[in-house]
Amino acid sequence: MKAIVTTESGGPEVLKWDEVADPDYGPREVVIKVAAAGVNRADIMQRRGFYPPPAGASNIIGLECSGTVSAVGDEVTDYQVGDRVCALLAGGGYAETVVVPEALVLPVPEGMDLVEAAAIVEVACTVWSNLYAPYSIGRLQVGETLLVHGGSSGIGTMAIQMAKAKDNPVIVTVGNARKAEFCLELGAEAAINYRDEDFVERVKEITDDRGADVILDVVGAKYLDRNIDALADDGRIVIIGMQGGNTGELQIGKLLGKRALVGAASLRGRAIEGRGGKADVVRGVRDDIWPLFDTGRLAPVIDSTMPMADAKGAHERMESSEHIGKIVLTI
Repeated sequence: MKAIVTTESGGPEVLKWDEVADPDYGPREVVIKVAAAGVNRADIMQRRGFYPPPAGASNIIGLECSGTVSAVGDEVTDYQVGDRVCALLAGGGYAETVVVPEALVLPVPEGMDLVEAAAIVEVACTVWSNLYAPYSIGRLQVGETLLVHGGSSGIGTMAIQMAKAKDNPVIVTVGNARKAEFCLELGAEAAINYRDEDFVERVKEITDDRGADVILDVVGAKYLDRNIDALADDGRIVIIGMQGGNTGELQIGKLLGKRALVGAASLRGRAIEGRGGKADVVRGVRDDIWPLFDTGRLAPVIDSTMPMADAKGAHERMESSEHIGKIVLTI
């Protein structure tokens, strides 16, 4: 098969469309003929050499895909050859074929095409597992206010829609007026341009000085102290990215005063089984979130599609930060 391969870490130019060996599959695995794969910020980090795949996972970049089942293992029960599916991956998405444990495969939502389906798996699983799962750090309750940094990203646009569907007012930070307008149209209560405004002051103003109950943060160290300032009493900060660095100073006195919680979580490196494992996340998303896609209350937000052979262009687009929503590679 063909796949995007990298022989060294570096810029987008290291991504090459080349021949590789077909993957083997086991009794509980599904083989998917890939139609499309979503591009994620973690893909950029892996290409640069900062985010290696978990032990045993494919070295090929790509955390989500969609396509058609081309083979199944002897113990697979829920899928058969010809089914239209999408899947959460630990790696391997930028390829013509991928092998996935059955527990991490999902049916394509009703009325959705395969390109759209490639744009929803990783973001839906990430947002739900950190904000709404019973074991989540966020534990968002009805009526609580959510602050999302990077509101126009794939994660951000999914978080806005999910929060709206679950009756959580959501505030976002964005980098320009175009992104702010889009987020407001999508359902955000307010969009703060972090280049022109202090997000702490604006969050306090919007919430009548109360602050946000939960903050979903992709920035990390750079925003740690200010996030605590923007947090309500008994609030929770969920860190899922390090775009602003991975080492910050934590003022414990502020946490004590607000009875606050700071937590961090990643999805890729989790075990498949066990409480909060990836299979648990996928089951929860299928039960709780997939019906919202089926009815149209949630929808993929796709910035652009590009041929998989042009993964270089897709990474350049993401690194420009001009995109809104997801970038999808297609075959």
